[in-house]
Amino acid sequence: MTQSTIVRKLTALAARLGADPADSDDLRLQKRLLVGGSFMFILAGAVWGVAYLLLGETLAGSIPISYLVISSLSVALFAVTHRYRFFRFSQLLLILLLPFLLQVTLGGFINSSAVILWSLLCPFGALIFDEPRHAPWWFLAYLGLVIVSGLIQPYVRVVNNLLPGVAILFFVANIGGVSGIAVILLYSFIGQKNMALRLLRIEQGKSEGLLLNILPKEIAAILKNERRIIADHFDGASILFADMVNFTPLSASMAPEEMVNLLDEVFTYFDSLVEKYDVEKIRTIGDSYMVAAGVPRPRRDHAQVLAHMALDIQSYVLANPACVSRKLNLRIGISSGPVVAGVIGRKKFQYDLWGDVVNTASRMESHGVPGHIQITRETYELIKDEFTCEPRGKVTVKGKGEMETWYLVGAKDGQI
Repeated sequence: MTQSTIVRKLTALAARLGADPADSDDLRLQKRLLVGGSFMFILAGAVWGVAYLLLGETLAGSIPISYLVISSLSVALFAVTHRYRFFRFSQLLLILLLPFLLQVTLGGFINSSAVILWSLLCPFGALIFDEPRHAPWWFLAYLGLVIVSGLIQPYVRVVNNLLPGVAILFFVANIGGVSGIAVILLYSFIGQKNMALRLLRIEQGKSEGLLLNILPKEIAAILKNERRIIADHFDGASILFADMVNFTPLSASMAPEEMVNLLDEVFTYFDSLVEKYDVEKIRTIGDSYMVAAGVPRPRRDHAQVLAHMALDIQSYVLANPACVSRKLNLRIGISSGPVVAGVIGRKKFQYDLWGDVVNTASRMESHGVPGHIQITRETYELIKDEFTCEPRGKVTVKGKGEMETWYLVGAKDGQI
């Protein structure tokens, strides 16, 4: 069995011990790291205990061996009861007290090769395994033991059975062991945290993308940072409605998947035009598509840009094989003027527009002629210098009476 295999098995064991399906990701990580750290401390206790016993320090050797036994029982109890708080407290207390007792038994700082350094892992571990606000109290306890060690130094034994060379070796082992375990725990903790942050950023990116598919980026930014009603008045904007003619009876003869695929293909192209012209898709309702220009980003060319988009939509439907084969056609209507825009809803947000211009644009579409783009006088006055328009004359519009309208034919020479 390779070393990497052993490490993987120990990691898997640490993840299973005391695991609870209801645990948060942070708590699950804390449990896994503390169990893994306990295994390392138990191993270190075994090595130090055997070493002291072989060197003739029976009492000193019994302390790490006692830690090995008590800590193992604590891990076993945690595996059975899942009482993490008790397990965490018992482990931190053992790590704090036993090195201090070992130092006193061996005769102070020098004679013990500063073995109390192992107690430093207690506040360090509290930062990782516990709430950070508890760590200062564990650190104060550690400092208290260091101060007590200094105060009782004149009263402890002067010599022990450790030769000078062995004492130096233990200095190296104590400093290296504490440093190594601290780095391993910190490395594991930061690695897991970074992985969690990467996953969080991925999910945030997905959420951001979904939000921007529903709301304009300016509105999404406000909703993320502020709690207020979003409502703005725009003096100049243009609204476009496009509707597929006779799509309802046609859809009755199509399989559901075929119908949805057709709408998806057509509306996906419309969405690409929204990005191309930097306008705002407001919504789709069945086979109807609504777009606005000049909101929420004011622009002087709001009517011109929607005129270009309407012509592109018309050309696409006339040339697209799927539309041609099914003899699909569109009615398109455009109107221009002041609107109010805002967000409605608290759970399912929707950016919407209100005003006479919105209703009139809808009427331009519904009272229009298949294959034509019908516009109001307000829109005509804004685009007549750049686009060719044909007068339709007066049309009786529901809720508006007689209105003078035009058909948008195309861009004049030299206009893009």
